[in-house]
Parts: sequence; C-alpha cells; structure tokens
Amino acid sequence: MRKYEVMYIIRPDIEQEAVQAAVEKFQGIISNGGEITKHDVQGKRRLAYEIKKHRDGVFVLVNFSAKPAVVTELERIMKISDEVIRYLITNDVA
Repeated sequence: MRKYEVMYIIRPDIEQEAVQAAVEKFQGIISNGGEITKHDVQGKRRLAYEIKKHRDGVFVLVNFSAKPAVVTELERIMKISDEVIRYLITNDVA
C-alpha cells in the first residue's frame, strides 16, 4: 500500500450535517480498502480566488495508506460529488 494525501474543499453554503455526511462518505471510501492515518477538518476559510462562484470553503485534509484502486474510486466519487468544489490527491513522500 502507498501513502497518499488528499485535500478537498466543500461548498460553504451547505448545512453542517451535510458537511459531516460528505466527510464520512469519503472516509468510508478510503477505509474500504485503506487506512486513514490523519484526518483534519480545518474549517471554513477564505479562498485565494473565486471557484464556482464561491469565495469561501470548508477545507479537509486526509493522510492515508491505500492501494491505487482505492484512490481511483475516491477520485471518481469526488468528481461527481456536488458538495466538493476542488480536490487534490497526491503521493505522500514523508
């Protein structure tokens, strides 16, 4: 299993329960074939520039170990998810 890091931004205009549901959904996908080592919901922050007509977003950072198939599935779900504004999945070197 490889180490990865994913940072994603959730829309600021949805309810706190919906944010928590989205976070749990992505945790479930990762836990299905991998192991979460660090999970940090950093809260609502101002974006550097407007993305999809939003100036703020809820930032979430997750470090995990998984097989590449899990990362592919996570990326597929994040692409079609309405609550995610942006995401970035990288290999964790450390």
